[in-house]
Amino acid sequence: MPVNKRDPGAPGLPQVQFLTVAEVATLMRVSKMTVYRLVHNGDLPAVRVGKSFRVPEKAVHDYLQNAYFDAG
Repeated sequence: MPVNKRDPGAPGLPQVQFLTVAEVATLMRVSKMTVYRLVHNGDLPAVRVGKSFRVPEKAVHDYLQNAYFDAG
């Protein structure tokens, strides 16, 4: 029986949600150019699909979590 890649219970297939650059920019409240800079500098991992990039949602949350600093 073939494994259905869309089946959330399929063994060995991590469920990764990808966001577009525009979605990441909206989520982070920055410009798309800032997101492209983060991707090209290696600060935010991304996958190239054709001419566009897709960023794993977890990578965005991890980046924001690690970006906190104490200003006090």
